[in-house]
Amino acid sequence: MKEASDKLLLFDSVPLNQNMNPASTPAQPEDIQGDGRWMSMHKRFVAETKEKEPEILFIGDSLVTHLSHTNAWSRWFAPMHALCFGMGGDQTQHVLWRVLNGELDGISPKIVVVFVGTNNHGHTPGQISEGILEIVKVIRQKQPQAQVVVCSLLPRGQFPNHLRDRNTRVNQILKEKISELSNCHLVDSSEGFVQPQDGSISHLDMYDYLHLTEAGYAKAFAPVNTILRRLLGYEEEEVEEEEFLATEDESEAADLGKDSGASGDVACAATK
Repeated sequence: MKEASDKLLLFDSVPLNQNMNPASTPAQPEDIQGDGRWMSMHKRFVAETKEKEPEILFIGDSLVTHLSHTNAWSRWFAPMHALCFGMGGDQTQHVLWRVLNGELDGISPKIVVVFVGTNNHGHTPGQISEGILEIVKVIRQKQPQAQVVVCSLLPRGQFPNHLRDRNTRVNQILKEKISELSNCHLVDSSEGFVQPQDGSISHLDMYDYLHLTEAGYAKAFAPVNTILRRLLGYEEEEVEEEEFLATEDESEAADLGKDSGASGDVACAATK
């Protein structure tokens, strides 16, 4: 048992980059609460890779975790045989550690979707974008057959603030760098959240001005759904139908004023 544990921690202290950028150096988060949940979830995700045959893998932070509890997931992504590996609070270096330690092994997805970076507090835009690109690099090495879809970072906070500016700069860097990579796509998930009148974000889109409501998920993931369907070879008319349904979802969720109301994590995929 000790040997298996040692193998699991193989990349814990081995940086891929020698410049020691903390955002691109694989690391586990500190277990501040002391209940070991992060590692328990990681081990469960690794076990899922031995039991599932996903065509699409979503990996990232709590925005990915809660996605699996939404109408967007059940209507769009679950039918695509998608697997959801979201961890609340994860930063780029944590996702990097996870993909190096088993979460990409035992599966062969057609597409891997990456959504992480907004939690990298204290890191510069350059460091965060480098961390995301390092995750992409590992995915391309471990899953060369897969298309990689990177979601742009969302704006955050009710009103303009320095973290919004930081996320915008990360997106600008990613747009430049990802355009140079084959089989890699950047999706703008941030469109339509900031009100042009005063720069505010509505609580109908982000109930705490960070996490998404049902309406927010429909808005952020409609462009993700569109590119996934195209990469999977769906007919154009089907894409147009799903985009119409996305607009319906946004309107319905906004009228109800629902938020995701989700906690925890769910992994959904076709069973072997």
